[in-house]
Amino acid sequence: MKIKTPEDLYMIKNEGLKALYPGKTKITVGTSTCGLATGAGKVLESLVDEVQKNDMDILIERVGCLGFCQKEPIVTVLEPGKPKIIYEQITPEKVVELIAVLKRGEIKKDWVLCKMEEEECLVDGVTKKFCNEEGLKGVEDICLYQEVDFYRKQLKIALNNCGFIDPERIEEYIARGGYFPLYKVLHEMSPQEVIEEVKQSGLRGRGGAGFPTGVKWESCRNAKGDIKYVICNADEGDPGAYMDRSILEGDPYSVLEGMVIGAYAIGAHEGYIYLRNEYPLAIRTIKKSIEKAEGCGLLGENILNSNFDFTVKINRGGGAFVCGESSALMASLEGKVGEPRAKYIRSVEKGLWDRPSNINNVETWANVPVIIARGAEWFAKIGTKSSRGTKVFSVVGKVNNTGLVEVPMGISLKEIIYDICGGVQGNKKFKAVQTGGPSGGCIPESLIHLPVDYEELARVGSMMGSGGMIVMDEDTCMVDIANYFLTFLEEESCGKCVPCREGIKRARQVLQGITEGRGEEGDIELLQDLGAILRDGSLCGLGTSAANPVLSTLRYFREEYETHIRNKKCPAGVCRELFQYFIDPEKCEGCHRCVGVCPQQAVSGEKRQPHSMDQSKCIKCGACVEVCKFGAIVKQ
Repeated sequence: MKIKTPEDLYMIKNEGLKALYPGKTKITVGTSTCGLATGAGKVLESLVDEVQKNDMDILIERVGCLGFCQKEPIVTVLEPGKPKIIYEQITPEKVVELIAVLKRGEIKKDWVLCKMEEEECLVDGVTKKFCNEEGLKGVEDICLYQEVDFYRKQLKIALNNCGFIDPERIEEYIARGGYFPLYKVLHEMSPQEVIEEVKQSGLRGRGGAGFPTGVKWESCRNAKGDIKYVICNADEGDPGAYMDRSILEGDPYSVLEGMVIGAYAIGAHEGYIYLRNEYPLAIRTIKKSIEKAEGCGLLGENILNSNFDFTVKINRGGGAFVCGESSALMASLEGKVGEPRAKYIRSVEKGLWDRPSNINNVETWANVPVIIARGAEWFAKIGTKSSRGTKVFSVVGKVNNTGLVEVPMGISLKEIIYDICGGVQGNKKFKAVQTGGPSGGCIPESLIHLPVDYEELARVGSMMGSGGMIVMDEDTCMVDIANYFLTFLEEESCGKCVPCREGIKRARQVLQGITEGRGEEGDIELLQDLGAILRDGSLCGLGTSAANPVLSTLRYFREEYETHIRNKKCPAGVCRELFQYFIDPEKCEGCHRCVGVCPQQAVSGEKRQPHSMDQSKCIKCGACVEVCKFGAIVKQ
């Protein structure tokens, strides 16, 4: 059905509401990549089998990621008149008992993460209550969704629908307010009014640079040229980052709607989504979404009977990190080698095929429909004066609760790491957090109260980036971390400009020498000089920011570098050339476990007698440490 009028939208919305709240029991399974990686696909199959075996009238549906990736697979159960019960870490084996319990009208409280009594749709501001007083009986002791530590301080805008709708059902997106903002834009607002609304909201690009979105749109609209393009940058290449992937897998229509609104404001009629080939589920999901949007008249010709035309095509990138840079991305779209160009040529004036082009990333586009629906003033009240709204972070590393976190700008690092993500694993000491991807900086424990926004992160030598956040504990070697990121960037550099190609390579060689015990006096100063050359001479953002991991670790952890160089020791015991394993004879019980696992036969000794370690054979694999129950193997 082609949607042309508000009445058509409301009719589809009512269909979506029936799908979201069907009047009978409904079970959803989070089947984004994080869920599938932990077995959600088999959980879904088991649910279908058990429901059929028990001849139960239950609707089973796929949804996206709720953000709490540590607790996947996540399954929700919504019964008429009752709160939505969210179960964590469900396995195919647990499904049998879960269905049996459900058939008896009970709840398996041991597996429950939380309950939801209502859902608020941020797009249209409507709160849907789906339980009555009778349904609340027996669940009083179950924690509410908004009271769970992981969710309590979050405010979901870009992730608003993820985990709540079937990403392939456009009617469910419309039921939560989708495409009403687009109708408003096409029938009630001029392009300049749309641009002003986005400018007043204070939305900045969420891809890393943080450039004001409305200003970029206006520049592209004012650029000379009959043909213009809008592009969605979904080339998410930071290690540990998966924000854009989760949005495309869980709520693709928000991105498509945002792109149509942006295209109308700019005066573009063609768009591209540049999506890395390593995201097969996201590719399938967005492809189906485009087809359904076209079928409903929400893409293509005469969208919503407005005489505005806009089409979207998908381009699969080969995974080159440098193609996250706008000009390299456009070169790749054109079928050329993904190399950046000089920045004095502005993409909004000469971009794709030398025509005016506007690039925003996935998260930026997903914010646009909400801004139109709730108003610029509402959005601008969130965050800080210079960094409005929310930001999505993928928090990984040595934290208890990894996952996707969407928080208001200005929240502190401590609140994200400890209040939301549960602190450092094993009660170890927090050492640093790396933000901004491979080109970001490492922020030490002394700055854990730092508010998170564009300016504050840049002030301490890091950056917002696309939203990756890697937490490190006391067992992390900061020299090794810098070496890791430089190795990554050396491999991903396109090699077009000398400062980047040679500067990163030389800095990595110096770092590798330090980690292998070949560090010399003057290496620190050399790294600083190389950092300045990279920053001042490189062609694109990859090179200009490549030294951030090195310079930030030198700034806050200089003593570690000095210990590596002068004492030939790694304080964290990570750099293999700078430590040895020894067996403490007073603790060794002669259990022979270490003898059995050593691949080099470096450990010897009689049973029930203290063992010894042959340093000439030891390859420092750590297998002996893992099996020793007495703490007898020490690292020095």
